Amino acid sequence: MSIHPIVILFAAIFTNNMILSNFLGMCSFIAVSKEIKTAYSLGIAVTFVITFTTIINYFIYYKLLVPFHLENFRFIVFIISIAAFVQLVEMLIDRYFPTLYYALGIFLPLITVNCAVLGVSLFMIIRDYNFMQSLAFGFGSGIGWTLAISAMAGIRQKIKKNKLPTGLEDAGITLIVTGIMALAFIGFSGIVQIQ
Repeated sequence: MSIHPIVILFAAIFTNNMILSNFLGMCSFIAVSKEIKTAYSLGIAVTFVITFTTIINYFIYYKLLVPFHLENFRFIVFIISIAAFVQLVEMLIDRYFPTLYYALGIFLPLITVNCAVLGVSLFMIIRDYNFMQSLAFGFGSGIGWTLAISAMAGIRQKIKKNKLPTGLEDAGITLIVTGIMALAFIGFSGIVQIQ
């Protein structure tokens, strides 16, 4: 049974969110979710990278690796294509949006090693998605990642105004809130679920 791309899109945003159900991409999620503007900007950059690297890796896998029986090289080839694409995006942001480039700092090149980006390409292969399903999954995963990091940034800005116990400051409270957000998103799992 083939899953419609729209179903995959909504499932990737809500029920199979890369951060809140797969816990992929947590390093930049925790580090950059202190301000809404920066978190949202990184989310847009991650969405852009995930969407286009999913397309690139789809064609690399099915047009190059599968015909030559080189499927076992997918990990290294996917990482190389992601790194090259992120380098291109980094140069474009530095050239045309220098303020955003400096706001994102080290986390922009770290999109290369964001496990959510690689995870989307690998899930696309594991779940045997066609091109439209892969495109919907990539875009939806990016939107879901942006939604989660933006929501976390908003919550952290509100929490920052309150006094917290020493052990819960910064990363501690972030992980607790992430767990609560994940529980909230589980409520969507009755609507649509993809595997």
